[in-house]
Amino acid sequence: MFLKLNHQKLDIYTFSRTFVLECYKLSKTLPPEEKFGMISQIRRAALSVHLNIAEGASRKSEVERKRYYEMSRGSIVEIDAALDIAVDLEYLVKYDTKVLGETMIRTFKILCGLIDSKVSH
Repeated sequence: MFLKLNHQKLDIYTFSRTFVLECYKLSKTLPPEEKFGMISQIRRAALSVHLNIAEGASRKSEVERKRYYEMSRGSIVEIDAALDIAVDLEYLVKYDTKVLGETMIRTFKILCGLIDSKVSH
């Protein structure tokens, strides 16, 4: 917000930011009894995706960057698993998940590409 750093210009940063916002929007539609369960978990994991991308991009070492990008990717997998349970519990029957799904897939694919390109030999 206050710092103007290079990672803010990266596509992955923009996509992950949109992904976080979509996760927050979805979490507002979940039942109130999930406030300290699924809602909290999805929000923490979504924020972790974005924050780990930002922190990873700031690292000088490719090994460190890869580690942060892997943590970010793991958080996306965690959210996807939580959404599987939300579907099973019929929490998402009235929620259009199209934009969320598109931003999740886009963010995941870019992260996978960044991780694969950072493999040290």
